Amino acid sequence: MNLPINQSASYLLVSLSLIVATLFYAATATADVKQDAETALSSLQHNVAARKFPDDMKSLDLVFEVARRYFSNNDLANSEKFYLLALQKSRIIESMITASEVTPVPEVANVLSPADLNQSANPDGDEPETYSSRLVGSRGIYTVVKADTLRLVAAKLGVTQRHLRKMNHLDGTVHLKIGQKLAYNNLKIIPRKIENGIIINIPDLTLYYFQQGTLVTSLPVALGSAVKNEKNIWQTPVGKFKITAKIKDPTWTVPPSIQTEMEEHGKEAIARIPPGPENPLGKYAIRTSIPGILIHSTIRPSSIYSFSSHGCIRLSPNQMKVFFPQIKVNTRGEIIYKPVKLAVTEDGRVFLEVHHDAYHKILNLVTEARQMVEKQKLSGVVDWEKFELVVKQQRGIAVDISL
Repeated sequence: MNLPINQSASYLLVSLSLIVATLFYAATATADVKQDAETALSSLQHNVAARKFPDDMKSLDLVFEVARRYFSNNDLANSEKFYLLALQKSRIIESMITASEVTPVPEVANVLSPADLNQSANPDGDEPETYSSRLVGSRGIYTVVKADTLRLVAAKLGVTQRHLRKMNHLDGTVHLKIGQKLAYNNLKIIPRKIENGIIINIPDLTLYYFQQGTLVTSLPVALGSAVKNEKNIWQTPVGKFKITAKIKDPTWTVPPSIQTEMEEHGKEAIARIPPGPENPLGKYAIRTSIPGILIHSTIRPSSIYSFSSHGCIRLSPNQMKVFFPQIKVNTRGEIIYKPVKLAVTEDGRVFLEVHHDAYHKILNLVTEARQMVEKQKLSGVVDWEKFELVVKQQRGIAVDISL
């Protein structure tokens, strides 16, 4: 079939755009490995226990130096190889730290499922509330399905890969089998209650959606990269917003900064990517009033529950398919930064949740957590050894620190 010249040219341009997009996201796959490795290194650097293994940390730094050099020279194949090696070394050091820790981790008791939650409004979100009004998630067992990887399961559950390894005694080279059972704990403290709208807490990589004072759903998300470079900072900004538009099968208008990044990776900069399987926005996009910030689905679901975007808020395709029709234009929301959260149960148990300060916005997490306890006049009912362990480990799980 002979097409008119202008139509043939149009098909050619679309094909070239898709090829360029595919090449760019191959580079992005390397960037994902880089992000995982950098996050693991950052976590180790902030872990006091890592100082017990100075030689191993020096060896890890050398591997990172080689990986970064290859990446800066746009040698993605060798860069990915050494970032994977660095990630493996990080996991080995993590396992050494775990083995050296003899103090038992406090266990979570009396966990309620989300269906059991009895929500109550609390406009300021600062005062401790009852158990059922501030905690979401639970301990549970996940059954592995086809195509699952440890990273993808962690993304689905809103936990880290390290958490799944530790809870299930898995090594760094684990290959999951269909039907395999994985224990997990994704108990979290709701960071702030609102009457209607969306709260996104950056440190716990979670979106909370409320209607009439009730938490309707909490969803793990991917947010802006925590790693800064000389030219761009991809961190997700904090601030209030409202939903300005909803788009199904969106066209991605590539920001100039990302076009520049494409060029730096030796790829042709493209201005638009049409709807389809190569579009990084997936099938659904929700525009916010914050310039350049979308809430959207993704073609890379394993990136969820990580700091890996260019600032946007990504949801897994399956969860976004359900969430998209629930949200209306003009829905209000806020992006906040709260790495330390505190809650009190109905029977007076105190729960503390501490996350890694990914964007380095908090001067001292210990001081932050202690001030929360003291503000709520809970010092006399807190087990301070448990408190110190929770702050030190930064596991991102709500833990009972009561006496």
